[in-house]
Amino acid sequence: MPELHVLRVFTNDDGEWGNPLGVFLDGDGVPEERRQAIAAELGYSETVFVEDRESGRVRIFTPGIELPFAGHPSVGTAWLLARTGNPVASLDTRAGTVGVRDDGRATHVSARPEWSPELEYVELRTPAEVRALDGPPGGSQAAYAWAWIDEDAGTIRARAFILEAGIDEDEATGSAAIVLAARLGRAVTIHQGQGSVLEVTPLDDGLVEVGGGVVLDEVRDHPL
Repeated sequence: MPELHVLRVFTNDDGEWGNPLGVFLDGDGVPEERRQAIAAELGYSETVFVEDRESGRVRIFTPGIELPFAGHPSVGTAWLLARTGNPVASLDTRAGTVGVRDDGRATHVSARPEWSPELEYVELRTPAEVRALDGPPGGSQAAYAWAWIDEDAGTIRARAFILEAGIDEDEATGSAAIVLAARLGRAVTIHQGQGSVLEVTPLDDGLVEVGGGVVLDEVRDHPL
């Protein structure tokens, strides 16, 4: 029976909130034909199957589809590998090689914005308008709504609704944060969902780094 680690990724400074994530460190032992169904059964916005710990080769599934890359699964998996004896300098995703940096306070990954799933980016006038949403603006099936909290300070309020991937609302969306920072051309701190915090910085060569805190909530066996 495979072992499931349940994490929260992009927590605040007190270790609160964050986006739940399921990680199977021995994911190569989970049959491919079962992975999508398991991700749907768990119901997290993403579930990761680590196929090789040494190389950091991973597969990422939402409840509805497999993704070539996603931000919070990459951050959470890199954090977990480092704390279970297999620190990696990069992850091998279906989109490409994702850089990893751990500064002891937060775990960061760097990736290309074009690897991120396509979303509609909707800038609203105020954080209050973002908070008031009860679904994706304009009836979109995949939308990232955001507004400046303080443009000079680089702080943003955001929410993400990715219905087409089986995610009613994503608590923290690293891939969308990467795209937004690339479009803005500057480092930003994004407050998303109920209370998650994402730190995002454009790097050289078109890469963008996203990072934050991670907490392990539970380890349990999961039936196939």
